[in-house]
Amino acid sequence: MTSHNPDPLENNLTGLEPGGGVPPGETPPAEGTSVGPQGPRIPEDRGFAQYLWIVMIAVVVLLVMLFFVGYIVGIIN
Repeated sequence: MTSHNPDPLENNLTGLEPGGGVPPGETPPAEGTSVGPQGPRIPEDRGFAQYLWIVMIAVVVLLVMLFFVGYIVGIIN
């Protein structure tokens, strides 16, 4: 049993040049670019934990700086 080709215009393909090339203007243009965000701006949820981490890191840095300043002042005197 042989299968029948469902395309009735098999030898009549539009837009193809000999060798399989496509002439200019036959394909759709490339997509456009967009600048900036699309759609409404959704506010980000900046929770308490984010600020807590920043404060904890700042306290640790401050304590380390005070330790080294105290150590240096202690050596000079």
